[in-house]
Amino acid sequence: MSLPPAAGRAVLPAGLLIACAVAGAMLAMGLRQSFGLFLAPMTEAHAWTASGFAFAIALQVLLNGVTQPIMGLFADRFGGRIVIIGGALAYAGGILGMALSGGLPVFTFFAGVVMGAAVSAAGMPVIIASLTRLLPENMRGRAVGLGTAGSSAGQFLVVPLAGLGISGFGWQWALIAMAAAALLMIPLALPLADRPAPAAAHGPDSETAGAALRGAFGDSSFWCLFFGFFVCGLHVSFLTVHLPGFVHSCGLPLYVGAGAISLIGLFNIAGSLMSGELTQRWKRRELLVAIYAARGVLMTGFMMVEKTTASVMVFSALMGILWLSTVPPTVALCARNWGTRWLATIFGLVFLGHQIGGFTGAYLGGLVFDATGSYDLMWSIGIAAAAFAALVHLPVRDGPRAVPATA
Repeated sequence: MSLPPAAGRAVLPAGLLIACAVAGAMLAMGLRQSFGLFLAPMTEAHAWTASGFAFAIALQVLLNGVTQPIMGLFADRFGGRIVIIGGALAYAGGILGMALSGGLPVFTFFAGVVMGAAVSAAGMPVIIASLTRLLPENMRGRAVGLGTAGSSAGQFLVVPLAGLGISGFGWQWALIAMAAAALLMIPLALPLADRPAPAAAHGPDSETAGAALRGAFGDSSFWCLFFGFFVCGLHVSFLTVHLPGFVHSCGLPLYVGAGAISLIGLFNIAGSLMSGELTQRWKRRELLVAIYAARGVLMTGFMMVEKTTASVMVFSALMGILWLSTVPPTVALCARNWGTRWLATIFGLVFLGHQIGGFTGAYLGGLVFDATGSYDLMWSIGIAAAAFAALVHLPVRDGPRAVPATA
């Protein structure tokens, strides 16, 4: 299927656009999710502390959230292609700088500051927003599901390859190879976008950036999505960072925790695709309510059963289905409520809530464990947060808001 021509944009097959977006999201997510593998070899080689290395990666997550709306604004103004290409160059430079860093401050600059901005420019939000703008509405939910699944596939496929590179060639050459691989995002970005089409005469797509942001900030639906995505980030980071430690504290081998994280990524491929299809067919608001409620029920059940390898794997598989399945309906609600003209900007601001939640989940999990010697309180917080997220999406408007016609 080819797309209709639009404002100086070449006619391209929808399949090509989707394939490039999926491959780009896969590479971007896979590379960034591999950094944890370098903690042990790099701290040993440089005599750094683990907390120093971890701070650099935590700074990356936080700056990713802070800079995401800025990169989204650039993408909305100049097109996603140029932003993704710039992000790919920053990705390569940041990873190469990590490989060549001799001191922790330099490493923190490249891993935290440079990579934080690079992940925002070449990451999933900009890629998905550009793809959404290029596709007709009846294809968007499925395409976003595929893009999100691509990110999960990157977590499942690229991370093991990085581990093999460390084992076979050493951590420094593995990072150099990853820097070279980041440049592959440049050709993948070429079909995705040029300058966005001119603004429409009326409706959400006719607004200026300032008017669109004022409209979003003054809309209760925006804040419901923001705080709901905060909960998503809290869940994702808590489990990514602390699930292996929780599993080990239950007396299970370390490989069970590692397998749990890998299984989450694998099953999220199916979960993202299912969510994309349901986003096409079902009310997005009700879908988000169901996803967050299901997370709360699943975590409650997991706390009530004996922790065995089988129960951990079943929990991880089911949680994987719910993992990033929140993304397609959230993007669709942003597009329906505030149009596609400034979608990367507005979704970037919603994504900031996700990253703040991610920082909170990772850090609060550590504080709770240090204070109590267990993760029980954190699991209770996660269950309560799931209930809050399910309820906070109930008032979300699942349709465009009225925008006064401009002269």
